Amino acid sequence: MSFENKIKGAGDLVLKIARKLGESVVIANNITVKVVEVTGKTVKLGIDFPRDVSVHREEVYKRIQYENKLAAHSTKLLELLKKVSDIHDEK
Repeated sequence: MSFENKIKGAGDLVLKIARKLGESVVIANNITVKVVEVTGKTVKLGIDFPRDVSVHREEVYKRIQYENKLAAHSTKLLELLKKVSDIHDEK
């Protein structure tokens, strides 16, 4: 096992662990990540986790975060437009 600083994310650590086919890693007592298949440069993982935990591929997670921010900004913009409209209607 080795720890090294992440390039992105101040203060976070990345744990590098070598695992062979069929071996697992346990996270926080309730998440198990198991190497289920290795084909060339592709590794398939099996993840056992509680139903209340969200698990996404990184690119999907980033898209969800982006769309959530976009929706939040859209909501703020609509609220601002309503205020402007209300001020205009008062005149």
